Formats: sequence, C-alpha cells, structure tokens
Amino acid sequence: MRALRDAIRSGRLAPDTRLPPYRVLAGDLGVAKNTVAGAYAELVAEGWLTAQQGSGTRVAQRTTAPEPGAVRSRPEPDRIRHDLRPSSPTAAAFPRTAWLASARRALTAAPNDAFGVADPRGRPELRAALVDHLARARGVRADAGRIVVCAGFGHALQLLADVLPGPVAVEAYGLGFHRDVVHGAGHRTVPIPIDADGAQVGELAATDVTTVLLTPAHQYPTGGPLHARRRTAVVDWARSTGGWILEDDYDGEFRYDRQPIGALQGLDPEHVVYLGSTSKSLSPALRLGWMVLPAALVDDVLAAKGTREIWTGVTDQLTLADFLRSGAYSRHLRRARLSYQRRRAALVAALADRAPHVRVSGIAAGLHAVLELPDDTEEATVRAARSAGVALDGLRDYRHPDASTPPRDGLVIGYGTPPGHAFPAALGALCAAIR
Repeated sequence: MRALRDAIRSGRLAPDTRLPPYRVLAGDLGVAKNTVAGAYAELVAEGWLTAQQGSGTRVAQRTTAPEPGAVRSRPEPDRIRHDLRPSSPTAAAFPRTAWLASARRALTAAPNDAFGVADPRGRPELRAALVDHLARARGVRADAGRIVVCAGFGHALQLLADVLPGPVAVEAYGLGFHRDVVHGAGHRTVPIPIDADGAQVGELAATDVTTVLLTPAHQYPTGGPLHARRRTAVVDWARSTGGWILEDDYDGEFRYDRQPIGALQGLDPEHVVYLGSTSKSLSPALRLGWMVLPAALVDDVLAAKGTREIWTGVTDQLTLADFLRSGAYSRHLRRARLSYQRRRAALVAALADRAPHVRVSGIAAGLHAVLELPDDTEEATVRAARSAGVALDGLRDYRHPDASTPPRDGLVIGYGTPPGHAFPAALGALCAAIR
C-alpha cells in the first residue's frame, strides 16, 4: 500500500492507469489473493484508486499528477525499480504447489536413515533420479556412483579447483565470480578468445593449462553454442594431454529456436566433468547442484568435500528426487520455456520498435540477451539506465582483464527476473535508457 501511494503521488502511476488483477499481483508477490484485494479496497476507500465492474482497478482521476516541468527528486543510485540483471528465473514462477506435493510424498516415503548423518555424495534417491533425467534430457552418460550433489555451481567449482591442477583456461567473456573461485584456490586463469562459434579451443595447445572451463551449450554471456568441430577438438585436446574439461550446463533446459544440444560430456565421460544445478530451472534459493565426475576424480572430490554433508539439506534432495521422478519437473520446464519465449519475443519487438539501432544476439536459448551497442556508448547507457532505476549489466563487466581481443560495447539483459505485471514497464524503461 505504501509503495502504491508513493507511485501515485510521484506520478509514476498516472491517473487512469490500470493495476494488475488481484490474482496476477498476488502470484508475483507470493502473497494471498485476499491480501492484495484488501490493499486495493483500502486504497479505494482512501481515494487513491477506483474500482468498477468490468474495467478493473485504476488510479483515481482526481489524484493530482505532478505539473509539467516540475522538479522531481532523482531516484537513489541503488534504488531498483526494474531488475533486468541476468541469470535469475522469475521468482513468482516457482512451482510451490507441485514442490509441496513432492515434499510430502518424499518425506512420507523416506527411510529413517535419511534423517541421520548425511552422505557427502548426496541422497541415493536424488542421484538415481538424476541419472535418468540427465540421460534423457541432456544425453549425459553417468551412473549414480559418479554423481556428487553440491550446493550449486559455485560450490562445485570450488571443490574442483581444490583438486585439479592449474592454471585453468576460461572463456574470454564469462562470470567474474567463477574466475574469483579459481583464483581463490591459488590458480591463475588464462582467457581463451571467443567468436560466433564459441570458444576458440584451438588456442589451448599454445598454453600450459590442463583444465578448461566452458559453457558449450550456450556461451555465457554472448550466446551461441560451441561449434561441433570445436566440441570434438577440445575433447581430443583433453585426451591427448590428460586434461580436464569442466562443462557448465547452466541453462541446458531452455532452448527456443533449435533442438536442444546434447551435453559435451556424452563425447567423453572420462575427461569431462558435467556441472548442473536448479538455479535457472527452479530457483537459486534451493542451493542444489550436481557434478557428474570421471571415475578418476570421484574420490578426490569426496575427500575435498568432507566425510559429512554440511552443505545441502536432505529434505530438499528428497523433494527434488520426487519432483524429477513424478514428471513435475518436466511439466514445469515446459511452462517456463513458453513463458520465457514470450518474454523474449516482447523484448525483441520492443527494441525493434523503439531502439532499432540496437542489434540483439544470443537469444536462441537461456534467460538473457545481449544488446550490441555502438562503440564507446556502453558506460553512458548503463549510467542512464541506473539513474532511471533500471538494474542491468554492461558486457565489458564480463570480459577477462587479460583478454587479448578488443572489448565490445553492449548490455546483458535478463528477461527472466521481473515479475509478469512489471515486465512491460521494465521494457519501456530499458528502451528509454537506450535511446
């Protein structure tokens, strides 16, 4: 109620603006429908809103809007009105009802030993369910004995960095926190150039690295899969050198314009470590991930993790196992793909209409897009967006500081994060900042 009053008072919600229906806003905020209905009713009684059968709830016409040219207070730099940062799914889309049903079934069926000291490999129910799911959905070749459950990708990378030799090759554009994890283990990172066909893995032969971290299904953040010839080449490099490939399959479930590309791990399970998690498909709050390890690494990784599970909760593991076996996970992914595909289409259409000078790339998969900007405009565009309360990332933030290729100007836009009712306004604010 306070947020709505402030938005109306400041003019951000103009007279006659139609508000989202109770059910939509309640779903986005994760509250009961009656809570939203009660808030709307109170604001109607106070005169801020009007409600009529058939026309919905709107901002009252008699509310005084700011006069043209009146001085408005600038938003605080850290005040976020529209969150377009990449890598997060829509929080409101978490399948609460289905997850709760799986939790009830899982806890009812769980053996007593599930509530004792936890196995650092992860619950056998979850590892068995992952074997079936990953083979069917991603072409991963595994057995339960090679799967180690972990607290998301960052935890998996930390464990691997502790047991694998350095230095580690990484893509020239990627997440800085991945490089930080590797550096924290005492290894330096070597940037590998990328182009339209993904990482230029032929460059590995000229380095002293024995481990390479890749995003072969959808390069992060620039987009596009690793070309088939390069997939074969990097596997050949690992075989000939005894090296290791770390495959970050961060959004393998979300493909829109093409058939899913199978996991690189299927080409050589003895040299590729497959890494996945629920962070994009369900929620980063679950802190659930997994590694499918070559046989030679299983014991070392378990030794690094410790003799007891202190990272991931058993009840969440049991619930995810049921969620996978029952088909609820596949149903959720189908709904999510359709929703994100619609959002992607809305983003592309808005940019074509209001910012036609900006080229959009990397949108065949995932939850983000790259907007390619004219040279030397990224910093000013990011600054304009932030001053308008739009949180987004510049492409240069992802560039390895030692990369040899010239930096590119662009924006990395996450279209999965905003709640549904706020997405059109977020697109409008983005286009205004780009202009």
